[in-house]
Amino acid sequence: MSNKELLINEEIHDKELRIVGNDGSQLGIMSARDALKLASEQNLDLVKIAPQATPPVCRIMDYGKYRFEQAKREKDAKKNQKVVDIKEVRLSLNIDTHDFNTKVNHALRFLEDGDKVKASIRFRGREMAHPEMGNEIMKRFAEACSGVGSVEKQPKLEGRSMLMFIAPKPTK
Repeated sequence: MSNKELLINEEIHDKELRIVGNDGSQLGIMSARDALKLASEQNLDLVKIAPQATPPVCRIMDYGKYRFEQAKREKDAKKNQKVVDIKEVRLSLNIDTHDFNTKVNHALRFLEDGDKVKASIRFRGREMAHPEMGNEIMKRFAEACSGVGSVEKQPKLEGRSMLMFIAPKPTK
């Protein structure tokens, strides 16, 4: 539940509420006014945590501390995320062996860094008459990268270019 949906203190207008104490103990069902008085005696807030329940469930807690801890958890979760980039390697239909190996080495380095690789071949002029040659080059490229990555999307001709996506193999 997000912070914006939580009602606190005077925002709660229900007749009956099920109250949970600061330590997690059940305090029973009481009116909103009594619950608010109980919370203010402890210098804490009354927070509606389950509005869909019958009667709605409210908890007595320090709302500022709760929001701070929630923001801290979200920040830690964001810190542990890995953003996957897509790096492109452009091949050509009449690519030489050394150029091909150089492109493969670039792709392997990208895959080892945890990025996806988009291999593309651009067909120019009469090359459009031979898409099977493009398929062969893509197949060779996929085999060369098979140690570090696996083909996520098979080679597909889209207009004048053939595209293939290779994703890094998950690390154990």
